[in-house]
Amino acid sequence: MKKVAVIGFGFMGIAHSLNILKCENLELVAIIEKDADSVPDKLKQQIGNLETGNADTVVLEKIPVYSTLESCLENEKLDAVHVCVHTDLHYPIVKNALNNGLHVLVEKPFVLDLQKGEELIELAKEKSLILMVAHVVRFMAPYQKLVETINSNEYGILKFLSLTRFSGLPVWGQWKEKQKDFGISGGALFDLVIHDIDFAAFALGGLPEKIESSVLPGKLSNHDYVNATWKYPSKNLTVKIEGGNIFHTNFPFQAGFTAVFEKASVSFSTKDADSIFIDNDTERISIPAGDLGEGYFNEIEFFSSSMENGNLPKKYSPESALETVRLCYRHI
Repeated sequence: MKKVAVIGFGFMGIAHSLNILKCENLELVAIIEKDADSVPDKLKQQIGNLETGNADTVVLEKIPVYSTLESCLENEKLDAVHVCVHTDLHYPIVKNALNNGLHVLVEKPFVLDLQKGEELIELAKEKSLILMVAHVVRFMAPYQKLVETINSNEYGILKFLSLTRFSGLPVWGQWKEKQKDFGISGGALFDLVIHDIDFAAFALGGLPEKIESSVLPGKLSNHDYVNATWKYPSKNLTVKIEGGNIFHTNFPFQAGFTAVFEKASVSFSTKDADSIFIDNDTERISIPAGDLGEGYFNEIEFFSSSMENGNLPKKYSPESALETVRLCYRHI
């Protein structure tokens, strides 16, 4: 059983911690949070789009909390860390973890500085450690079913794909402070819309031949809204990606896809998250979408298996995650 610690205990840190508890081959032995005294209060709050008030939080309350990785390593034996801090801290924390011989699962986006990303990839190779970036949409059931449908040609060839992702301006955790450090988080392009940019490239198995994109500024960056069209002339395929967080804080999160195949249109939305709808010229049917929230568990299980096997498949490599960051830059 691998012993792991979660670094950063905001929305994503809590999500990772709760799902680590469900993994048979992982043991959560520590939480690392700069403001260690804030952890008990965070366990009582609902932040982001995840309700954390469940029985597992009682277990989390008993996990040791440290303010630094160094103080944790003085007291705990670790195999890996989950890095769940803001993007601008990814590079130094991941580098420190790798230099301490730890496998790393780091939240997306990997890094904003491409050169620093390359450095971390080389360091992980040098140390023979698993370095994986948590692009969770790849592991969410409705999106996995879409990939299966594309690959199976069940409804013929894919002709058009639309992916959308919207939220109100985030103000939980440190997001309010990030408004003062304009641009440092990468804004909605690198924090929100990156989900669909990454998924499209992942699902289609290749980068677009042409991108037409327009962006709008918000309170976090100059690209907090993105409206993009990808062209694959060789496949006669068009992809539409739209999303952002320029909306008022109480605007509800919503995401989804519509895929037009030769024989049917397949659609999903978080507004009706239980079902995937399949429409042809004569009827509409629905199939179970699966549990979106299980995506976090699935990616952590995948990371766990990769540590056990000592191998991370190329499609999930940090190189692929850095390619996603490059792809984001093509939109601006």
